[in-house]
Amino acid sequence: MTARLLVYTRTTDYRHDSIPDAVTAVRALGEYAVVHTEDPSALEASLDGYAAVVFLSTSGEVLTPAGRERLARYVDSGGGFVGVHAAACTEYDWPYYGELLGARFARHPALQPGKALVEDRDHPATRHLPAVWDFTDEWYDFRTNPRGRGEGQGEGAGQGECAGQDGGRGRVRVLLTADESSYDGGRMGPDHPLVWCRAQGAGRVFYTALGHSSEAYRDPDFVAHLGGGIGWAAGVEA
Repeated sequence: MTARLLVYTRTTDYRHDSIPDAVTAVRALGEYAVVHTEDPSALEASLDGYAAVVFLSTSGEVLTPAGRERLARYVDSGGGFVGVHAAACTEYDWPYYGELLGARFARHPALQPGKALVEDRDHPATRHLPAVWDFTDEWYDFRTNPRGRGEGQGEGAGQGECAGQDGGRGRVRVLLTADESSYDGGRMGPDHPLVWCRAQGAGRVFYTALGHSSEAYRDPDFVAHLGGGIGWAAGVEA
């Protein structure tokens, strides 16, 4: 039976022009029955039939109180969750969501080329990538380092193994970092996570900060990166 994905793209703040291309790219993976919606009532119903819920460049407050309750129950009980790019700019008023995702967006420099460094190749989102990946994106900075090293700092606790964490201050498994020396405007320092995974209750969470532009969703390496992350969160890929 084909696994089902709920792809959610509601925005109440900045809206990315790339969203239609991103949805098309997820559909083109060909491994899932994709249900795409911007209707918050879709998350008020049972989510148990989905292998993963994907927040694809959502922004602002996008869930009702009932939707928040459903999503938390779904992930905590074993569902998969994927956040893409502006998913980190979402649900600022809901503390659970900061815990779920691992960190919240702070700022970004101008769209520009840079280098991403593969830290963990033993994951379906990164195993196909070169050690240094040349890419063009917005290179998000986050309010906290998802490893648990504090606000914009690269010091302290080491890498977790997809362990639970609190509001962006606990441990995650970092997969990809930004090389701030390769672009202008980065403010997180030498340890700048971009892509990570973590456990939330019995569920799996994957987040990638990449994916700003439509061009990204026509890049085979990025599409494979996104597909690997979705597959891992959905339990389709190990």
